[in-house]
Order: sequence, then structure tokens, then C-alpha cells
Amino acid sequence: MNALESFFILLGGLWAGTINSVVGSGTLVTFPILIALGVAPVMAVVSNAMGLIAGGVSGTWGYRRELRGMKSNLIKLMPASILGGITGAYLLLHLPESVFALVAPALIVLALTLVIFQPRLQRAIQARRGAGPTARTHDLAMVALVYLTGVYGGYFVAAQGVLLVAILGIFMSGTLQNANAVKNLLSLSVNVVAAISYLLFAPEKIIWQIVALIAVSSLAGGFMGARIGRKLSPLVLRSVIVTLGVVALFFMIQKLVAA
Repeated sequence: MNALESFFILLGGLWAGTINSVVGSGTLVTFPILIALGVAPVMAVVSNAMGLIAGGVSGTWGYRRELRGMKSNLIKLMPASILGGITGAYLLLHLPESVFALVAPALIVLALTLVIFQPRLQRAIQARRGAGPTARTHDLAMVALVYLTGVYGGYFVAAQGVLLVAILGIFMSGTLQNANAVKNLLSLSVNVVAAISYLLFAPEKIIWQIVALIAVSSLAGGFMGARIGRKLSPLVLRSVIVTLGVVALFFMIQKLVAA
């Protein structure tokens, strides 16, 4: 890998780390760069996911203040994300890429719909929350959706943050910034367990030079994104989410058509 190629990967990692900290979808920056440089798709997914762990750490640390008071939610959701990440990593290593490529665009459309109507849906759901079966039903739905998002994240990584913010913004009490902080930690959990799976079962698919370049640059990007994202109003943050979600949808449909 020459100096120019390394520069593009570093730049992509910085951008991806920043975007992931704010909302997610950073992989839609780094993944196309790796593909354009001739990296095999599965190797690109694996190496990219491992490199972005560093950005997930810095982004989570940058949003640590917004994690206060979220302990009960994290106790419920972390196991679901971890199990989902393990499942997704297994699918990546055992199923053809074409299988999930058919499902991914539909998931992004769902995520965008949830983000757009999130304030109205959140008001409706929280009005019915409280003790009893309704609260338990909402919690079970949130855990199930977080697990499925973990499966998606463990398989393809891209835009899992968009899905998580949409789900958490509707079902979890707190602000959108709280949801974003929890999203960062859950996404990090998925990437970590997926990386462990890759190390154990498919080390030959890891390109360590790419991992190192993305790790260094995304680490800096994660800190930058946390500072930028905290200053955004809910409306602006939601607009950024929708914009990046549309970009994600474009890339995924483009990949599907080209397949």
C-alpha cells in the first residue's frame, strides 16, 4: 500500500470516526474507499470494523456525560447488542454477501422512517408507559430490535448507528443526545465482539495495515465528533441522521444493482 492510498484511508478513518460519534454510518466513508483501492469486500468489512473500534472508544468517552442515568437501559441492552454482534459476525463468515445485501436497503428505509417520525412516536409510546404489561412490552420490543441491529452491525457495520438512534429515540426515555451516547457504547460492543470473532475464526481476512490506519485516524475523529455532536440541536441532529441515512441507502442500492 503506497503513501497516497494510506493517506486516503487515514482521511476516511478520521471522517468515519467523526460521523460515527455524531450519528453513525462512518463505514459508508471507509468501506467505499477500501473497495475503490481493490480490497476484497469481506476483507474490507472485517478490517474496517476492527479499525473503527478505536473511534468507538473515543466517541463513547466523549459522550460519557450523556451516559449518566442510563445504567438500567445499558444493563438491558448490552447483552442484546453483544449477542447480536456474535450472530452477525457468524453470518458474515458463513453466508454469501448477496444475502444481506437484499435486506440492508429495507432496514435503512425503516430506520429513516423511524427517525423522521421519532418525536411523534416517542410521545405516543411514553404516554402509555408506566408500570405493568405495556412497559414490559415496550422494553422487550426495544431489546429485540437492538439485538437485530447488533446482527446487522456484526454483519455489515454500516448505518447500525442510524438504526440504533431511531430505536432508542422512540423506546428509551431521555434526550436524543442520551440516545446517541448509548448508541455509541452499543455500537462499540458490537464491533468488539465481531472483532474477537474475526480474530478467532478468520484471521486471514484481516489486513492489519488497514486496521492500524483506520484505528489511528478514527480515534481522533471520535473525539472530534463527540464535541460537534453535543452542540447540535435535536432538529439538526435528526436532519444529519436522515441525510446520512439517505446516503447509506444510495450506496447500498448502488451495490445491489451492480451485483
